[in-house]
Amino acid sequence: MATLDGHPGRSNEDFVGVVPNGAVLVDGAGVPNAGHLCRHGVAWYAHRLGGALLAALPQEPERPLAAILTDAITTITDLHRDSCEVTNASSPFAAVAILRAGPDRVEHLVLGDACAVLAMRDGSLLVTEDRREAEVMGRFEGRLAAAPEGGEAYRAVLDEMRACRNAPGGYWVAKDDPVAAAHGFTGSAAAQEVASAALLSNGAARLVVPFAVADWAEVMTVLDTAGPAALIERVRAEETRREYATDDATAVHCTAFQGR
Repeated sequence: MATLDGHPGRSNEDFVGVVPNGAVLVDGAGVPNAGHLCRHGVAWYAHRLGGALLAALPQEPERPLAAILTDAITTITDLHRDSCEVTNASSPFAAVAILRAGPDRVEHLVLGDACAVLAMRDGSLLVTEDRREAEVMGRFEGRLAAAPEGGEAYRAVLDEMRACRNAPGGYWVAKDDPVAAAHGFTGSAAAQEVASAALLSNGAARLVVPFAVADWAEVMTVLDTAGPAALIERVRAEETRREYATDDATAVHCTAFQGR
């Protein structure tokens, strides 16, 4: 696994960790300079949520991943419910990707703009992405571009856009409402059929989306042959070539499954 911060002057707001039967990636997000809403910050939220999820995987190997995520969101929200404005739309939130390998099945869950990729032994790929946030953002791009940045009209569009978070017809992320966990995308495959698997933050998946200079098969080839750090290096090189703003980039690559 590898992670690289992408925001000068800010802590890496991603979390990644592994246990013998799984892996967890959390991509934290929030509004900069929002310490008046949450004194802990985005990195704190992402790392606490990731730690809770990682601890649960070996303890609850049969429990549905959505149920594990539900409890983790509740637990971490309760840690700062009394000290922070956890329900404010601009308080910390996160995308989550979970992989769990059992004796017979490899399961995954994706909530928010992270992704999971399973490379099968027959050469096929099982790719799970959550594109809902990007689709919602696309609906507001024109109006944001037309409004003077920082003005009242601009803030009104931002507020409307943020109201789509964890709401029907919008998109879902880990935040203060545990109901969001039920809106994640899940999947599984027979363990003996999985050759390798990866969890990627959106910052590490940019070669595919939005740059479109590689497909998922090429991404998995890079991971299989050179590893996550090499993939992130390629992302950074493409960002530099395009003069594109960097983001925290995190990837975990798994190759050992009990079903082999």
